[in-house]
Amino acid sequence: MARLKTLGSRIKESAGSRVKVVAPGSWRSGMTSSQRGYGYKWQKARERYLLDNPLCVYCARQGRTNAATVVDHSVPHRGDQQIFWDQSLWVSLCTHCHSSVKQKEENQTLLR
Repeated sequence: MARLKTLGSRIKESAGSRVKVVAPGSWRSGMTSSQRGYGYKWQKARERYLLDNPLCVYCARQGRTNAATVVDHSVPHRGDQQIFWDQSLWVSLCTHCHSSVKQKEENQTLLR
């Protein structure tokens, strides 16, 4: 029995079908995470902060205990290094709260 050597895709990709993650003109455009400040120094600071603040603050408000995995900036820093490194503006969140609850809050703020 002969083997099938090639089989073309039946799904066509449209031009420009990739989802844009960063808005055009954003301060983050064309920058790597390290260039935006999330390099080795941030990873170490984040690790220390999570050791000192191990629980998700959003879950705690709801009476739930959930481990935090993300350190979020409560005030968007938009590249401002003074705000970026101000630990009083850092918040420990679980992945779920950071990816859903916090994003909804930020989007509602932008719509106002």
